[in-house]
Amino acid sequence: MASAAEQLAANLNFGALAKSEDLKKRIWFTLGALIVYRLGSYIPIPGIDAVELAKFAAQNSSGILGWVNNLAGGALGRMAIFALNIMPYISASIIIQLMTSVSPHLEQLKKEGEQGRKKINQYTRYGTVLLAALQSYGIAVGLEGQAGLVTDPGMFFRLSTVITLTGGTVFLMWLGEQITSRGIGNGISLIIFAGIVAGLPSGIAGLLELGRTGQVSTFVILGIIIMAVAVIAFIVLMERAQRRLLIQYPKRQVGNKMFQGESSHMPLKLNTSGVIPPIFASSLLLLPITVANFSQGQGPDWLNTLTAMLGHGQPLFLVLYAALIIFFAFFYTSIMFNPKETADNLKKYGGFIPGIRPGERTAEYIDYVLTRITLIGALYLTLVCLLPEFLIGYTGVPFYFGGTSLLIVVSVTMDTVAQVQGHLLAQQYEGLIKKSKLRGSKR
Repeated sequence: MASAAEQLAANLNFGALAKSEDLKKRIWFTLGALIVYRLGSYIPIPGIDAVELAKFAAQNSSGILGWVNNLAGGALGRMAIFALNIMPYISASIIIQLMTSVSPHLEQLKKEGEQGRKKINQYTRYGTVLLAALQSYGIAVGLEGQAGLVTDPGMFFRLSTVITLTGGTVFLMWLGEQITSRGIGNGISLIIFAGIVAGLPSGIAGLLELGRTGQVSTFVILGIIIMAVAVIAFIVLMERAQRRLLIQYPKRQVGNKMFQGESSHMPLKLNTSGVIPPIFASSLLLLPITVANFSQGQGPDWLNTLTAMLGHGQPLFLVLYAALIIFFAFFYTSIMFNPKETADNLKKYGGFIPGIRPGERTAEYIDYVLTRITLIGALYLTLVCLLPEFLIGYTGVPFYFGGTSLLIVVSVTMDTVAQVQGHLLAQQYEGLIKKSKLRGSKR
């Protein structure tokens, strides 16, 4: 069976894609949704002076606001209706998932299957609206604090900004869900992916301009390109890495026939959490730093001190960022994979790990292995995501050549391609089944 599947996967080509009407509809729907997202990132909110906004964006392009702007595909720098991007939804997901571990009600909903999941998703949507409204109001107040940036400051401007930015975030949340259900890939991840890729040409142009003016040497540019290729290869290697646990099934008798015991493998990904930890860590760090940046040194002393300590390349920022990535790597893995439930399922179907007693001992062994490979995965994520900080600190290059952006782009690309191959593989199997039925009916 495995060899047949590999042979079918190897035979997948554009001809098979052309024959798959359902897959073509999904791809076109995804592309159309992403085009709508990009168009929305150019529609500005009302009441902003475009010239002053361009000056303000240029002054903060190298700071943490520049980072958010890169993830949002430039929407924050243009103060567009999608300026908040999908970050409030991600923050709400973090809060709900953290509360699942401490709230008996949410924990019970998690165990109720599809109905419970729908209820938790509904709570996440409510949290998204609340966080988006709070962040929108903070942005409105911050914009009013910049001289000449808002043409008519006041409560009407704040209200219109809150409604516009919150509505934009809710629309993106809905659009991401539609991509997931009716398109290809994870909608939320693809929206972030589209924002990063949209800014990639300008990032490359900016780097080449630095080389042309002599601010960055040619050897540094070549070194960055080589490093980017090496990081991509490293990400692909680590994302595909697995720890396979041998699973043995005993002999069984059905009627008068004795079936030989089978063996299979349980694949445990080295990085089970994917790109979620760096995104979660970034969203948590961005909230206080964004407030500090909008104050422009007019806030309290402790806020100004915090801004300085959480700057790019500063030890506190690097330590907090690394700690949050490692924490969320373990936390999200514990949510995605339950060793006890897996051990119970193995015991239910008669499977066991050779040398390990079924049940509790199997759960402990799976947890033992999972903890150690998750540690390696967390360290890998930390290493890759800290690259942008070192690049900015020592070379001043754009964020696009850093590990965080490459991690998101490469991981989302791999997941989306895997889903496309899965659809094509399923179509190949359906074609084989139909042919076999036709042959059987002719006989």
